[in-house]
Amino acid sequence: MNEQQNPLMERLSALPTETLVQLQSRYPWYRPVQLLLAARGEAVSPYADLVDPWRAESVLMQEEVDLQALMHLSTDDLIDRFLREDDLRIVAEDGEPDSEITTEANLSDEEELVSEPLAEIYLAQGLRAEAIAIYRKLSLLNPEKSVYFAELIDRIENNN
Repeated sequence: MNEQQNPLMERLSALPTETLVQLQSRYPWYRPVQLLLAARGEAVSPYADLVDPWRAESVLMQEEVDLQALMHLSTDDLIDRFLREDDLRIVAEDGEPDSEITTEANLSDEEELVSEPLAEIYLAQGLRAEAIAIYRKLSLLNPEKSVYFAELIDRIENNN
């Protein structure tokens, strides 16, 4: 437990065990007291397990990390060390698709990105033909706004 980083925990840890037990009975929901009692080998309120079982792995109970040792590791060593921790590898389970997961957009030449902000950028750069092409595609994609896009195209063609 790293008490130097948390002044409250430092003050609580200075209290005698009897006082912590009294605090726990009076405030059964207060997790720092429960963690200190658990660290001292005392029984923790069963209320804690019912109310907040997700806090069993509290930051207050984790071991300190030697930052100096981590600073000398390469990126590959850090990744390997992470992957060796508690079998954290992500593996496809039975019945899952074997296809590769991509994280980048896979656009073909036919699938061009079109948006009003892109058309406005083209206009700001003086690329009027590209802006008109984008507005025409947007008009086809959004028939309810076709009149709006037609007016924009007319203004661009007439230098307004």
